[in-house]
Amino acid sequence: MGGEVSRSEFSDRFLFEGLTEMDTHTELTDLLADLVRIDSVNPDLIAGARGEAEITVFIAAWATRAGLEATIQEVAPGRPNVIVTARGSGGGRNLLLNGHMDTVGLAGMAAPLDPRIADGRMYGRGAYDMKAGLAASLIAARRARGAGLRGDVIVACVVDEEVASLGTQALVRELARWQPAAAIVAEPTEMALAVAHKGFAWFDIETFGVAAHGSRPHLGVDAIMKMGRVLAALDAHDRALQARPTHRHLGGGSLHAGVIQGGQELSSYPAYCKLQVERRTVPGESIDLAEAQLQAILDECARGDSAFSARLTRGLARDPFEVAEDASIVQMCREHLGRATGRPTEVGGVSYWADSALLAAAGVPTVLLGPTGAGAHAAEEWVDLASAEQCADIYAAVARELCG
Repeated sequence: MGGEVSRSEFSDRFLFEGLTEMDTHTELTDLLADLVRIDSVNPDLIAGARGEAEITVFIAAWATRAGLEATIQEVAPGRPNVIVTARGSGGGRNLLLNGHMDTVGLAGMAAPLDPRIADGRMYGRGAYDMKAGLAASLIAARRARGAGLRGDVIVACVVDEEVASLGTQALVRELARWQPAAAIVAEPTEMALAVAHKGFAWFDIETFGVAAHGSRPHLGVDAIMKMGRVLAALDAHDRALQARPTHRHLGGGSLHAGVIQGGQELSSYPAYCKLQVERRTVPGESIDLAEAQLQAILDECARGDSAFSARLTRGLARDPFEVAEDASIVQMCREHLGRATGRPTEVGGVSYWADSALLAAAGVPTVLLGPTGAGAHAAEEWVDLASAEQCADIYAAVARELCG
């Protein structure tokens, strides 16, 4: 893992199903295969996981061989970003391509780190989310090096997007160093141009009771029963949110219960119950608004019940994202995507959260555009290789136009 792969090694180490080497062997495919082989499971997601150190070393070495600059940016111990730059001649605008190196876990997958090609798809953990977009970005930067551009093409290969986005937060803190005029986040979008996505907020809701023997109801207060009232109210709130779409690309917000814990034994009144909920927000909905709505629900549950006691705590939260549809980066991507696919390009939104929100909040006009595939966070993951090649072409074309 981490070394160059020769053409003969490539043929030996891949399983081809009905495809010839000529059909599949490209610079991008080789690079993507090497990236998939490297275990980069996020250690904050899976305890003891390998993290991004090895893939950072590989990308930095690849960039150096390709004549590109590679800057290591330490984010957390053993978890560095690598910023790859195709330096322009000067005087032009800079384009930032953003992609994360970390993946979710490998449990339940058959040979997750052995990239396999079948029917124009590459299978393996991270192939779709999002090492294909990362590979396409790196290939576009390598092409930019020989294109005589004035501006820089910068590929931010970042850590930790799957948990807290520590990598892009670190990038944003030093954004003046890179001075991007616009950014493309290469998350998989099914070859659609995304100008908006949802945000999210995590909340803990705790209900408190009084422990007692199950035979003495006059002494006990059931914290789980109290939480049941909260759950019913949250379900009604979720249905109301989804019934009132407020965003033309994303619809309405939503809410779901993720984890619940409570009770110690069957014959005792539980003194404590904890519910963890996730609220998905759309542009126009603030995290403060979402929190106020939940607190209002708890206040209503307490009305007329002196034994009801609950506490709401906000956890990790990320704002939604939206970029103006007449922004230059939107128009450039729209034009070059249409040329690549041969069909009119409409703009839309994606339901998931991405690092685009952090870049946009820092003042960088940003879009999402990435390849087609399936299986993000699932037991079978694949990316369509032709779409990944198209992404590299589109990123390179946008770089030529924006960077001059």
